[in-house]
Amino acid sequence: MQFIADFHIHSKYSRATSKEMNLESLDKWAKIKGIDVLGTGDFTHPAWFKELKEKLEPAEAGLYKLKGKYAK
Repeated sequence: MQFIADFHIHSKYSRATSKEMNLESLDKWAKIKGIDVLGTGDFTHPAWFKELKEKLEPAEAGLYKLKGKYAK
């Protein structure tokens, strides 16, 4: 299986990063750019981890997707 991925995405909680770097925006722009899989390294930030747990649901083994009510 072939896919396009970006495994180095920072969240809005990183320094010098747009406040628009939320899950909804990341999902929207990944779709526009044809990116199938995103990865974030900021999961250790408490607020980002909370948002990830709230807005993501299991997809395939080891992967998560944005819950339908948050997807645009």
